[in-house]
Amino acid sequence: MPFRAPTARLALKPLSSSPGHVELDGAWWPRSRDLTHELAALADVLDPLWGRITRIAVNPRYWSTSPRKIFVNGHVVKVGWFTSEQDPHKILLLSYTAGRWDLLVIPPETSAPSAARLMAAASASTGPPLTATALMTAEQAGDTSSLHEADTGRPGRLVSGM
Repeated sequence: MPFRAPTARLALKPLSSSPGHVELDGAWWPRSRDLTHELAALADVLDPLWGRITRIAVNPRYWSTSPRKIFVNGHVVKVGWFTSEQDPHKILLLSYTAGRWDLLVIPPETSAPSAARLMAAASASTGPPLTATALMTAEQAGDTSSLHEADTGRPGRLVSGM
């Protein structure tokens, strides 16, 4: 079978045996603001890693479309929209087998160097837990010291290249 590069650009925290939920489990850098297409590509990559993704929650602030469901690997994934309850720079994915995963959403128009810094910070295994909005605010303000503080441990697992 020929090699097919993953369509989703992801960086995930290393698997940990420590219990408890962290603020972010990694970062996702979609290629466009077409959420129907981008979510299908994301779930297609994560299904084999985390188990079947069953629900996705997003804040609609930065998305041009709002699907209620998407089809991935022969099954339906329900998509929920939350405006005040969810960080606009984060996506929440639920799986029956793996539980909950929170990813920083890096805007598609972000430059490659900025996206690389954000992906490294969101997938760092040590450092202070930062919210998705805090990471985006630090990057937009040019405060890379906050990003480097979060990236002092082992690098995360890069699921697919940039």
